[in-house]
Amino acid sequence: MPTAAFTTLGCKVNQYETQRILDDFEARGFAITEFTAPADLYVINTCSVTQAAERKSRYMVRKLARQNPDALVVMTGCYGEMAQIKGETVEDAALVVPNHQKLETLAHVLRAFPHLETALAGQPPAPPRPYTPRTRATIKVQDGCNVFCAFCSIPYTRKFMLSRTTDDILAEAARRVEQGYREIVITGVLVGAYGQDNFTPIAGRDLPRGAFAPRLDVAPAPASKVKTNEEGLSEAAEKLSGQTPSDGSQSDALTFPTPIANAPDLADLLRQIARVPGVARVRLSSIEPTQVTDSLLEAFASEPKLCRHLHIPLQSGDSGILRAMNRPYDQEFYLERCRAAYAALPDLAITSDIMVGFPGEDRPAFENTLAVVRAVGYARAHLFRYSPRPNTPAAEFAAQVSEAEKEARSKELGDACRATQRAFIARHLGRELEVLVENKEGAKRAASTSNGEDTGNADHEPIAPSGGEILPGLLSGYTSNYIRVQFTGGSHLIGAVVNARLLEPTSDGALGEVGSAHFGPLEAPPDADFLPLATFAAQV
Repeated sequence: MPTAAFTTLGCKVNQYETQRILDDFEARGFAITEFTAPADLYVINTCSVTQAAERKSRYMVRKLARQNPDALVVMTGCYGEMAQIKGETVEDAALVVPNHQKLETLAHVLRAFPHLETALAGQPPAPPRPYTPRTRATIKVQDGCNVFCAFCSIPYTRKFMLSRTTDDILAEAARRVEQGYREIVITGVLVGAYGQDNFTPIAGRDLPRGAFAPRLDVAPAPASKVKTNEEGLSEAAEKLSGQTPSDGSQSDALTFPTPIANAPDLADLLRQIARVPGVARVRLSSIEPTQVTDSLLEAFASEPKLCRHLHIPLQSGDSGILRAMNRPYDQEFYLERCRAAYAALPDLAITSDIMVGFPGEDRPAFENTLAVVRAVGYARAHLFRYSPRPNTPAAEFAAQVSEAEKEARSKELGDACRATQRAFIARHLGRELEVLVENKEGAKRAASTSNGEDTGNADHEPIAPSGGEILPGLLSGYTSNYIRVQFTGGSHLIGAVVNARLLEPTSDGALGEVGSAHFGPLEAPPDADFLPLATFAAQV
């Protein structure tokens, strides 16, 4: 029986696609092994969102080919497309599967290497893998992006806009429930464009499902207008609270296009997924600011199974930089959408992607980003430094920011994001929130600064700017609004939704308790390993 191993670089969409590819190989008769173990075939789903991601993709292929000269190394993903665009040859890859055909990787492999088909002949299906408790499954509903931000290569590597049918998505959600999953994470490359495959955007103005017509012909505010952090914060806070800015200026009206006739709608799709029997939660992975429509917020407000968490990429808090990025909104539009989201959804967590060091970003522009961070009060943020991408306009811009300045700003922004995260968690201490229990944690994990050098896709699951600790033996899970909670309990609680009272903060979440260790109908079996919270108090 031939063996296969899989690994993923990059975003949550890639992770979902790797799982689909792995399932195909397993169903065909391949024995699935760990990526660090010897195998006949290795499949690497690559990323090209930054230079560092490309380097890591090339390194992974080269390392595997040299360590396992008798194995076949198959590459797919965005770097495969980017390598072709750049005219690069990845000599150590035995096969490169086109990105838009990656879900057909098994067919490509069997055609290219007939000896594997022969080896599979007559093989019984692989034995099922040992059952492990499952809580969260990702489902990709849409692929492709045709919105050309000045810094992004994704429209070049995922250029085919395609939405899955509602029936197909609902059927997959039902299968995931049968497999034991409780939470469904909905993702896509431009997920707000679900059902809008025929929408043709005007670069720099429109995004599917939302349109914004800011005064793009108006020059950016002079640097003198942003005198200090405090003044920038004050102005942004006024906008967030709905007050008129102190200079008397008025915001542009928000406008959204009429949906294409009879096209499916993301808000309706989320409602339908929430109604699948057995689904406890539905979480939306990432949504562009212009796609946070009133109808989407109404869906979240009316359906309790939709998680109170929106990941809304900011990229920059400065309107001039946003215009240079070809992003279809300005600072005021972004703040208005956040204000509307908070008004519709009490206890909402807003998380974000934020870039530092885009060409032309001076100190006042960076101060505007800091002001928005503090005004919105992000629960978490994914930070990354600008990295020139081939064929993108920004790579040719003048006024490139030095690496030293990018590093300094990344650290300063990270400190600001950690402060807003701590404040968000502090507001929930003493309260009882529902937690979906995911696992029992083991050894302490290594801290990570996560400067985003090898990430940055808007579809990344939000992560804290700094790593968190694991307290040995504690159960761990997330609230609907994405607070990571650790507490004492037995393994029988994994997969259950429990009410946990948040007691004190940890570096990226909170320590909690569940019913003072009295679980009522979820009574622990005699061998359940309860540990007193006091054991861990000194470690926090």
